[in-house]
Amino acid sequence: MSLINKELADFAVEAYQNEEVRTVTREDLKGEWSVLFFYPADFTFVCPTELEDLQNTYEEFKAAGCEIYSVSTDTHFTHKAWHDNSERIKKLTYPMLADPTHALSTDLEVLIPESGLAERGTFIINPECKVVAYEVNSGNVGRNAEELLRKLQACQFVAEHGDQVCPAKWQPGAETLKPSLDLVGEL
Repeated sequence: MSLINKELADFAVEAYQNEEVRTVTREDLKGEWSVLFFYPADFTFVCPTELEDLQNTYEEFKAAGCEIYSVSTDTHFTHKAWHDNSERIKKLTYPMLADPTHALSTDLEVLIPESGLAERGTFIINPECKVVAYEVNSGNVGRNAEELLRKLQACQFVAEHGDQVCPAKWQPGAETLKPSLDLVGEL
């Protein structure tokens, strides 16, 4: 079953960000674009390359009016320990959400029950707290922050211009498509 247009359930999790711990709730996501970027675990191999890649494009996400939230089932204490001991993770300035109770990973169906870890799931959430795009990758396949940014921008464009659609490889400023009633079935 698709998660498109699924509204996030209420949640409250601890976040580690910039040497501080704070609570993040569903209400914090309301009114802005967000990316929930699930990864299996702290102190692993592929995860720090992805999280660093997100940091390298973080300012572009912020300029697009989007907050990045990395999420794993680790605790905020583990996030801090990883942050303190990894050169890549020390660079992170966006919130690292702790989901040890599996509230978020269960709600978005990325929890691996046997291990208690999350799949590599990426969710673009609109200002109404609804999923507008997502993908789930195998644990051994890293993601690309630039492509995620492009997808976010396409989702934002379509939300603003509901009568137009973005073709493959669309970039901001490029031509879009305006479907006619005759072609609606081809979408």
